[in-house]
Amino acid sequence: MSHRLSRRQFLATLSAATVVSIAGADVGKPRRILLRSSWQTINIGDIAHTPGMLALLETHLPEAEVTLWPSSIDNGVEAMLRARFPKLRIAETTHEKQGALEACDICLHGSGPGFVAAADIAKWRKTGKPYVIGGITLNDAELKDRRDLLADAKFIFCRDTDSLHALEASKTSCPHREFGPDATFFLDLRDDEKADAFLREHALKPGKFACFVPRLRYTPYWKIRKSVPPEEVAKREAVNEKHAEPDHAKLREAITGWVRGTGNKALLCPEMTYQVELLRPLLFDRLPEDVKPHVVVRPGYWLTDEAASTYARAAAIVSCEMHSPIIAIANGTPAIHVRQPTDTRKGQMWRDVGLGDWLFEVETATGEAISQRLLTLVREPEETRDKIAKARAFIAKRGRAMTDAVAVG
Repeated sequence: MSHRLSRRQFLATLSAATVVSIAGADVGKPRRILLRSSWQTINIGDIAHTPGMLALLETHLPEAEVTLWPSSIDNGVEAMLRARFPKLRIAETTHEKQGALEACDICLHGSGPGFVAAADIAKWRKTGKPYVIGGITLNDAELKDRRDLLADAKFIFCRDTDSLHALEASKTSCPHREFGPDATFFLDLRDDEKADAFLREHALKPGKFACFVPRLRYTPYWKIRKSVPPEEVAKREAVNEKHAEPDHAKLREAITGWVRGTGNKALLCPEMTYQVELLRPLLFDRLPEDVKPHVVVRPGYWLTDEAASTYARAAAIVSCEMHSPIIAIANGTPAIHVRQPTDTRKGQMWRDVGLGDWLFEVETATGEAISQRLLTLVREPEETRDKIAKARAFIAKRGRAMTDAVAVG
């Protein structure tokens, strides 16, 4: 809001489900918000949650004072956040976190793969002040083990209706349970200079290349954090080995269809650090020889701002990961999500925001079907732009509902 609204005007802007018992709320006083977010930096999507939510808060609550309580902002992420949000306060030390618990009016558990910071929300709950959970996926274990914390939230926003339905079925007593989008949809970080330099180096012309992102059925966190029991590692590695080739054969068919169908280039790129080493063996090396000269393999990991600028310049994205498509839609670029059954409920969000035609279940979809849909996206640009515009309008409305909840929570 660019100007201060009267109390009546402010209430009129709220979604119907957001109009709650608001007696005593002072809408003229800037909110002091503690944002619990920034889960890890080895995934451009997990990085993106925070700047996306900060941009959303900045749009609708511009006078709010926001303090970020991060899990991880290393590897250049802190500098990226401070450059875009110079007023942002960051609580990293024990002393700073305690100060934030005391000073802030409301806590917002940020968008993410689950109720990631439940233990920290439990600390916040002891202050007696309200908290909102914004744009998360919930699994059955969380619905069972975190029931009391979920029940005491003023609002819970699930980023997919599968989670929302599971929450409702659990009969958790939180009074306000709604759909609220993944905050990555509101990302506006960019590094155009770095992206353009890479495109020039590899002769990738804006609007004339498509991006392809791989994913194993189970993210090998055991190689990154050694946090998975050995017996579970063996099971997950077996699943990965069994499905890696058939899953990515379908992506290769889409790459081949793109190159042969358009004469344009393809860019193979990662969403997570571990995927850098997958780009050649699972995708590039097994492509037809006539296709390979038109395919560029990104040599390393990147940060969210450069990825966003690259996706903004792409004709389309095809990804087994969820957040590259979201970043693409945030920049007006069409995106196909190829969903694996071992992934969480989050893939449902593509249907929820009106992009169900661009969602393919990897075990039932054919590579030909994915390829044809990709070509249709660029051959019917007006229809494609209209679908993105409608999705973004719906996302914006639901994002506003989340900030309304923070404003009155």
